[in-house]
Amino acid sequence: MNTSELVAKIAEAHSVSKTQAQGIVDSMLKSIMSAAANGEEISLPGFGKLKVRDAGTRGRNPTSGEKIKIAASRKLT
Repeated sequence: MNTSELVAKIAEAHSVSKTQAQGIVDSMLKSIMSAAANGEEISLPGFGKLKVRDAGTRGRNPTSGEKIKIAASRKLT
């Protein structure tokens, strides 16, 4: 399911326009992204928990298996 399909389902289920449903979805996603950017854990019962983790700086070259250094990053898990 992609965003436009989700918007259509919300619009149909709640008898609102697709524009209104798009606003709801955008607001929800913006709130989740903002909380994640602030390092907060997001808990959505029935769906799951999301939190930002620091990814390591070590990796492995898939061709040779050699250990390599990679750029540190943060990931939503």
